[in-house]
Amino acid sequence: MTEPFPPHTLADHYRDRSVLITGGLGFLGSNLALSLARLGARIAIIDSLIPEGGGNQFHQRVLQKCASIEVGDVRESVRLERLLAGCDVIFHLAARTGHLDSMRSPLEDLDSNVAGTLALLESCRRQASPARIVFTSTRQLYGRPRHIPVDETHPINPVDVNAIHKLAAEQHTQLYNRLYGLPTTILRLTNVIGPGMRIRDARQSFMGEWLRRLLQQQPLEVWGGSQQRDLLDVEDCVAALLLAGSHPVAVGQIYNVGHARSVRLDELADRLIQLNGAGQRIVRDFSAERVPIDIGSFATNSNRIRDQLGWMPHTDLDTTLHRTLTYYRQHGEHYA
Repeated sequence: MTEPFPPHTLADHYRDRSVLITGGLGFLGSNLALSLARLGARIAIIDSLIPEGGGNQFHQRVLQKCASIEVGDVRESVRLERLLAGCDVIFHLAARTGHLDSMRSPLEDLDSNVAGTLALLESCRRQASPARIVFTSTRQLYGRPRHIPVDETHPINPVDVNAIHKLAAEQHTQLYNRLYGLPTTILRLTNVIGPGMRIRDARQSFMGEWLRRLLQQQPLEVWGGSQQRDLLDVEDCVAALLLAGSHPVAVGQIYNVGHARSVRLDELADRLIQLNGAGQRIVRDFSAERVPIDIGSFATNSNRIRDQLGWMPHTDLDTTLHRTLTYYRQHGEHYA
């Protein structure tokens, strides 16, 4: 494939640029920071390190060699204004992601996902030279698919509080792009997996809990089992983020980011067990709490970002699963 924006120009764009990552001590943020460090960027990170989030003190120890790190909240305006001074690119990843958590504590989810994003946008608006902003949203806001694969023109129909708040944050982001000219890009992500993800529970992804159970020699609990999901390697996701923060065509756009191939959850569990060399799975019915917010099968159409930015996933599922298992065998004590 001929890429309209060749990978080598990423280094030209990010070298010596000032980059801020909100939520940078989490799964996606820490992987992004390592890639930016290799590209020669000057990196600042802000992360609240709340227990329910993805931030991890192990990531903090790893990243302190290549990034300036502050533990704090993006809603702290004085701190945020200081971090934004002279900033070239912002990757806004800080968010609450737990779908069940959002149903149990909707006001906390609102405060984090909507107020946090609005605080960032307002601070950026006041800057003399606003930074590029890449905001990570979720495929959850499409709700139960009317057709598969799902592209960006699919109707929006959130089925849980978290997705509604991510949609509200998206709309604030688009509004500030239209009214104030902030150079924003929105990425709607699918199930991103890989080294560094939260595994102590299912707040970030069902795959996290599966990995922990597998490593602790506990059976995998597969809810339903027949639903299909596309899973995206974190390195492929980082590549999409880097393009979104640098490609001139990306400004003002919304992109789906997912893998072209999906897999049934029961088959995924079997592949993970096979790669691990041991384990078992148990298929369970959805609990009464989960039934209303389950979206069924989902597969992503990422043709827009492929056609406009030249991005496509390159990592096959077995490679991702093997790499992730190997990582947690070595570093699992920092995550469980």
